[in-house]
Amino acid sequence: MAYNIIVSPRAQKEIENAIEYYALYSIDAPKNFIAVLKEAYSILEINPFFRVRYKNVCALKLKNFPHSLYFTINKAKNTVQILSCFHNKRNPIKRPRVQ
Repeated sequence: MAYNIIVSPRAQKEIENAIEYYALYSIDAPKNFIAVLKEAYSILEINPFFRVRYKNVCALKLKNFPHSLYFTINKAKNTVQILSCFHNKRNPIKRPRVQ
């Protein structure tokens, strides 16, 4: 059963900011970040059931980058809603939460 990935506007902005930041320091880093992100999306499409961080918000750490994808799963609609691409060194109070 494949899940559809839906990226929230917040997560999209964080992804774009990360790519822009990596582009300042390296030619390859943005490409590598995008490749790792696509790999994470592929994993979530197949099996999104990762560690629950807060209530129903799960997290998946990206390989080789200090970011984690925070997401919720809607089993009825077979969707994974990406809430944030959170930099792991940021203030943990700013992590996404679902009330």
